[in-house]
Amino acid sequence: MHRAYLGFFWCFERVFIASPSGRKRFNVLGAVNAITKDVVTVTNETYINAESICEMLLKLAALGLDVPITVVLDNARYQKCRVVFDLAETLNIECLYLPSYSPHLNLIERLWKFVRNECLYSKYYSHFDDFKTAISTCLEQTNTTHKKSLETLLSLRFQSFKNVQILGV
Repeated sequence: MHRAYLGFFWCFERVFIASPSGRKRFNVLGAVNAITKDVVTVTNETYINAESICEMLLKLAALGLDVPITVVLDNARYQKCRVVFDLAETLNIECLYLPSYSPHLNLIERLWKFVRNECLYSKYYSHFDDFKTAISTCLEQTNTTHKKSLETLLSLRFQSFKNVQILGV
């Protein structure tokens, strides 16, 4: 959303910071290849819905990969509808739904955090087009300019709780 994203700010006197109205949205639906770190996106200025998910699935199928495709999704209602199920089955794409409240298990959520830090926090865009360009440019540069920064962030190492010992108080 085109609005203020305040990072860290500390001062002894009142400071007014320019901020856009927050009425415009730039939606980005994205998928990260877990191995190559390539990013595929679908964008719009309205809403993400089942049609957007289907567009993403068609883009992924059009890549012509020789390996099976598994798309990790959260439990949004528009991701679990019959239209999405049928298209995914037709395209031979597996949909893997994460448990509720576990976005930390999805690589794309790590990328969104990076984009917010890079493009939104403590930045002011007076025009909506500048806002969209900053986000799009950041996503386009994931395998070039930002590759080094994203190496550890987009790794397949997830925290495991298998060998945790819980101590009683």
